Amino acid sequence: MLAAERFTSRLSAWLALVGVAVGLGNVWRFPYMMGAHGGSAFLFLYLALIVLFAIPLLSGELALGRALRAGVIESYRSTWGRRAGTVLGGILSGAILVASSYYLVVIGNIAYLAWFGLAQGFDAEHSAGLSSGLGNGHLQYAIAVTIMLVACAVLSRGVQRGIELASRTLVPFFGLLVIYVIGHALTLPGIGAQIGAFLQPDFTTIGIADVYAALGQAFFSVGVGGTFMVVYGSYLKDQARLPRLAMATALGDTAAALLAALFIVPTILYFSLDMAQGPGLIFSTLPKLFALMPAGQWVGALFLIAFTLMAFLSAMAGLEVCVSATRDLSGDRLGRRGAVLVVAVLELILIWPSAQSPALIGTLDLIFGSGMQIFGALIAVLTITFWVGKPVAQRQIFGGEAKGWLRAYWWWLRWALPVMLLAVLVGYVIDSI
Repeated sequence: MLAAERFTSRLSAWLALVGVAVGLGNVWRFPYMMGAHGGSAFLFLYLALIVLFAIPLLSGELALGRALRAGVIESYRSTWGRRAGTVLGGILSGAILVASSYYLVVIGNIAYLAWFGLAQGFDAEHSAGLSSGLGNGHLQYAIAVTIMLVACAVLSRGVQRGIELASRTLVPFFGLLVIYVIGHALTLPGIGAQIGAFLQPDFTTIGIADVYAALGQAFFSVGVGGTFMVVYGSYLKDQARLPRLAMATALGDTAAALLAALFIVPTILYFSLDMAQGPGLIFSTLPKLFALMPAGQWVGALFLIAFTLMAFLSAMAGLEVCVSATRDLSGDRLGRRGAVLVVAVLELILIWPSAQSPALIGTLDLIFGSGMQIFGALIAVLTITFWVGKPVAQRQIFGGEAKGWLRAYWWWLRWALPVMLLAVLVGYVIDSI
């Protein structure tokens, strides 16, 4: 089904993968997860898990997608059998469908914040109007639906004229704006000493729930979870070297997360805000920073527009997973545009609860943004290392038989990671009972 669709170059492939990875996970989710799960200790734990877990798993998921050249459900059908594969692929795709619904609501909030700042500024005088708009469920539903429809329109154009073109345009633009905003955040009075104190981790506060959250954040941020990267891997050319591409993608994503922390954390510390307040953290943080900046109304609005567009790329990736699953379930009788229409109708229904009850987002995000990402990664790594078969898997990942230090990489991917992923899932369930 997907065999004819390819990224045109290595740069385009990397930008598309970074476009999946860099989004709400870095700027919206990372700071509040860090605040809720141990502060800077969570940060260091997250970095370790990116290296030990996310990069090897990312190379495995890309290999799975490229080896099978199919959507999520068809990939698992061809390896686990039709019945089991349909159930596994359906569960993982359904989780992405739900996650995309609240993700679109958050993007809608950011888009509204950009519009409001451009129209009225970010100062305290207008804060009541800003809060009123962010709390208007009907307005947020309308904005989220509009963003979803635009994403579906782009997806209907296919890989090269849709996903690739959007990624090549938006990723560099966002990077430049982030660097500019950081420069202002780091000049806040006395911020150096506050950051120094913050970066002294207390690892005694870290429990199994925090490890689970950090692992889920690493997977959410990079895009690992048995869905996104399996689909995007099917669009890679045969010549792409996957460990290198996985490392470059994780490096770009982690750099974005750290850069985001460099302007959000100083602002939180400077204004003595509560970093553990949850999903609404950036909406109380960014306006305060922009209000202090020269030409902050324009710079802030431009940054938020760029941020909205980057988050839009991640939303497209989630919807693309659902489109590929719909095509698989229909035997591709609907085609790309028909599948896009089906996904759009489902999202119209699913967006409503999160738009009307923002408190629901935090709960849904822990389940679908952490739990299902870890479960999906476990399924994907078992699929590529056991069900696809060692010769095919090693050829896809390494370009041939694993030799030398690559044997250790293969052992880590095939044996160590599945055991540890399972242990984290079981440990979290026991800890939650």
